[in-house]
Amino acid sequence: MDMNDVIKRINELAAKAKSVGLTAEETAERDKLRRIYIDSVKASLVGHLENTYIVRPDGTKEKVGKKDN
Repeated sequence: MDMNDVIKRINELAAKAKSVGLTAEETAERDKLRRIYIDSVKASLVGHLENTYIVRPDGTKEKVGKKDN
């Protein structure tokens, strides 16, 4: 399913939820589509961060890594 279709359907379900409410099946569909969207955004962000470097004042580059807790 194309991401534009996912977003369109999420918006349709949101509008319906505000006007008349959703059935249990529609609520489950909405939750599934929201999870698909969130996972897509996270994957995109991780992809961007994996290709991000910090350039220090001395000109050296340091790859951005995962933060240690």
